[in-house]
Amino acid sequence: MTQTYPTPDRPLKIGTRGSPLALAQAHETRQRLMAAHDLPEAAFEIMVIKTTGDDRTLIDADRPLKEIGNKGLFTKEIEEAMVAGRIDIAVHSMKDMPTEQPDGLTLGCSLPREDTRDAFISPNAAGIADLPAGAVVGSSSLRRRAQLLNKRPDLKVVEFRGNVQTRLKKLHDGVADCTFLAMAGLRRLGMSDLANGGIEPEDMLPAIAQGAIGIEWRLTDTATAELLVPLHDTPTGQRLDAERAFLAGLDGSCETPIAGLALIEGDDIWLRGEILRPDGSQKLSTEGRALLADGAALGRELAAELRGRAPAGFFDWM
Repeated sequence: MTQTYPTPDRPLKIGTRGSPLALAQAHETRQRLMAAHDLPEAAFEIMVIKTTGDDRTLIDADRPLKEIGNKGLFTKEIEEAMVAGRIDIAVHSMKDMPTEQPDGLTLGCSLPREDTRDAFISPNAAGIADLPAGAVVGSSSLRRRAQLLNKRPDLKVVEFRGNVQTRLKKLHDGVADCTFLAMAGLRRLGMSDLANGGIEPEDMLPAIAQGAIGIEWRLTDTATAELLVPLHDTPTGQRLDAERAFLAGLDGSCETPIAGLALIEGDDIWLRGEILRPDGSQKLSTEGRALLADGAALGRELAAELRGRAPAGFFDWM
C-alpha cells in the first residue's frame, strides 16, 4: 500500500488543550512526525480545543476536579472534535486519560516517557520533611493530598488548580508554602530549575502514566495510523499497559487517590501500586513482577489483590 502523507495544502490536524504544557507536547509530536517522515512544519496544523477542565472561572475559583467531572473533563471536547473529523489526532497527557476510549477511537501510540517523579516546589523549604507543622500545601491532586496527609497529618492541604504558570503564581502570592508539579511537565517547559528537587517513588509514588504522552486517532484512519508507527515507544507502551490495567481494576477516576509505577527489568516488568482514602488515614500498597507480555494481567491481578485486602468500608467514599 502506498503511504499517504499530509501536505501544506492538506495538513494533518493535531488537537490539543491550550495550556503551555499541552502546546509543548503537541509541538514535540509535530517535530517527531516531521523528522520521521521528512515533512515540512506546514504539513501539520496544531488546533487548540478548550475543554471543560480548562474553564478559567473554575480554575480561578479553585474548584476541585471531583466537583466538575471525571477524567474525561480534559478530553471530552477534543475527542468529540476527532469523531466529527475536525482534527486527525489528539495529543494527551496520559495521566489525564480515562482507561476506556470512546467508540471508534484508539490510543495506541506513546512517545518516550519523561521523568515520572513529582517535583517539590517551595520558596522556603527544601523538601517535605522540612515543612513546619501546620504548613499549607497547595495541590489539586487527590493522590498527592492523600499521600501527604498519610505521612504528615499535621499539614493543611488547600485546593490549587491551574496550569504550571498559574500554580507558580499562586505560590508566589503566598496562597501556600509549597506545591507539587510533575517533573516531566517542568522539563518539557524548560523550567526544571524551579523545582527544589524530584521526589523519589519510594517517598511519593507517582500518578498512573505520569510523564507519558499518548496520541489518539480514529480507528478507521489507517493512513494516520501508519504515520504514527515510527513514533511509538514500545517500552513506554508496555509500562502503561500494566499501570492502566491496575487503574482500571480499581475503577480509577479523579475521585480516586491511586498511584502506580511500572519499570522494565530485562524481560520482566515490576509494578508497584497503592490506593489511599482521600484523607490519608489508610493506605494499601502492593507490588509484583511478571513477564513483559503479561504486564496488563499483572496490573489486573494487583488491583484485585488490593480489593481483596481492603478492610470493610475502605471504598465507601468512591
